[in-house]
Amino acid sequence: MGRTLTLLRHLSIINSTQMKIVNFLLAALFAFFAWVQRNDIDPSIYSDPFMDNPALDSAIWLFFYLIIAIGFVVVSFRKLPKWYFVVAIVACFFEMAISGPGLWENIFGDKPATMAQNSMSAADPRVELSREFFGALIALAAVFFQLWKSRRLKNA
Repeated sequence: MGRTLTLLRHLSIINSTQMKIVNFLLAALFAFFAWVQRNDIDPSIYSDPFMDNPALDSAIWLFFYLIIAIGFVVVSFRKLPKWYFVVAIVACFFEMAISGPGLWENIFGDKPATMAQNSMSAADPRVELSREFFGALIALAAVFFQLWKSRRLKNA
């Protein structure tokens, strides 16, 4: 907890131009995450998509990451609305709930746990689901960072 507070204290002394640069870099990172989701449309690469529809699953993840990227751009100029945080946090938990069973199977299943393999093949979907879980967890941390930043704008 102390390290987190120390990090936030260091971030609070960064001037607005530097913070905008950080926000735009994080926006670019999440836009890249959205762009990478295009590979999930191919059923030979992705296994066990949401509602058995790889295109829908890919679109949901693309939209999910893109909204977070847009949030970073918006919070660079003004505070984000409360409904954004409600929707974003619910979406993060929703994505973690969908991919959580794959992570559980990866960690506690019969096969050895791994986060890497030669490809994102359908032979071992628990790897993709584990990565998705951690992607949603990273997105959740990003949303809380946006919330912190948005509250600082409100108090300024």
